[in-house]
Amino acid sequence: MKPNMLNNSPVTRRQMLEQSGFGLGSAALAYLLQSNEASASNPHASRQTSDLSRRPGHFVGQAKSVILLFQNGGPSQMDMFDPKPELNKRHGQTVSIKDTNGKTEPLMGSKFKFQPYGKSGIEFSELASQLGSVVDDLCVVRSMHTTDPNHPGATYMMCSGNRRPGRPTLGAWVTYGLGSENQNLPAFVCLRHPSVFHSGGAMQLNNGWLPSIYRGTEIKYEGNPVLNLRPAVEQPKGVQQNNLEFLARLNKRHQQKYPGESELAARIQSYELAARMQLTAAKELSISDETESIQKMYGIHDPTTADYGRQLLLARRMVERGVRFVHVLAPHPHNSWDHHGDINNKLPGMCRRTDLPSAGLIRDLKQRGLLDETLVIWAGEFGRMPMSQNGNGRDHNMHGFTVLMAGGGFKNGYVHGATDELGYASVEDRVSVPDLMATILHQLGLDHDKLSYNVHGVEETLTDSKVTSAKVVQNLIQKPGAMQPRGSA
Repeated sequence: MKPNMLNNSPVTRRQMLEQSGFGLGSAALAYLLQSNEASASNPHASRQTSDLSRRPGHFVGQAKSVILLFQNGGPSQMDMFDPKPELNKRHGQTVSIKDTNGKTEPLMGSKFKFQPYGKSGIEFSELASQLGSVVDDLCVVRSMHTTDPNHPGATYMMCSGNRRPGRPTLGAWVTYGLGSENQNLPAFVCLRHPSVFHSGGAMQLNNGWLPSIYRGTEIKYEGNPVLNLRPAVEQPKGVQQNNLEFLARLNKRHQQKYPGESELAARIQSYELAARMQLTAAKELSISDETESIQKMYGIHDPTTADYGRQLLLARRMVERGVRFVHVLAPHPHNSWDHHGDINNKLPGMCRRTDLPSAGLIRDLKQRGLLDETLVIWAGEFGRMPMSQNGNGRDHNMHGFTVLMAGGGFKNGYVHGATDELGYASVEDRVSVPDLMATILHQLGLDHDKLSYNVHGVEETLTDSKVTSAKVVQNLIQKPGAMQPRGSA
């Protein structure tokens, strides 16, 4: 390409990538960006940030990063975290509660034994014994409720604070608000089993109307972590760097020609991030240098726990390196916790896959001094019904379920709220999903009403508190210098 061609004829970024043979790999970058030239920019926006540089919050927060362990399908709270002796006493009785199909089914007690764990004495079932072993580091919210009994809508709600698809997810909002502390890795990543996605699919990583730089990047826990990141043909030493520098100059010229276009700026930054990842990703995302004892802590040597263990160990490595938000999907089947039938046999299997690695993550973060500044959230999109379905399963339940949190300035060894005696609906100190989102943002130093993005003249927020009445749940937060409550009231 002759210099005068650059001066006399505008060169599009797509043409540049297609014609130059730089080895950046347009397919790779398309994968990273999950966007293309058709991505909508926001010409009506006011001050719109579209970079990953580290930014202060609205105030000093305790947490710096978030690991969301998203348990797709709806784990059964009364079989794991919310003991209901009355439900067991009334097993087989019929009550007026109806399932999502409008049917009335007999109550089904839990066959799994509960016992107190830790100094706090919080009761978990035998299925969650490993999480029970770290219960003194957990904030157990037993009074969650949501607005949709179906997987997609409830998943959108838990990931974005709204049951409607297309809005930015929590991870996108957090990275928009705070940026990243590592400019060589994506600020928002998703770890999942390479062969499976879940309800909501890629919408769980959505940037919505935020610039595409804030979209989550999928990363595998084995093999090449980011697909098509490396050039198909390796180039001589120094050639790649020269090409990248040349591309950077073109980017700068293009940005100067089209100032104020946030989507363009975001896309350019994404290309530049991809280039940096070529040099750093393989080492940063490898767990080969982790000690045998650490890998054992995550269950990597056991075939049952190995997959999830690798995901969670990689999640720790990421936050350790400044990644702001890590979204981890449960392993293996579609909607792994969705047990409409044979729950007594299927639920233990899921717990065996996830329980030890989840506890290992919390232990590892704590021993490294990272737990105070890292918020770990263990949550599904909803819970399960106290009645039987198909004689041996449980239907979806949006009225009451349990979420676990550790670190990030949340109380530890503490139970918040309660469901009714059958475990059907939250009745005490109820927490909505928008309430939870507002509280998470608060612990990161972000005001959920002030963190906004102008969309066609409307200041949009994560929680939309004018509609949802979202509020920060102060009782979940550890007060500086105060004794922390232990157990439920």
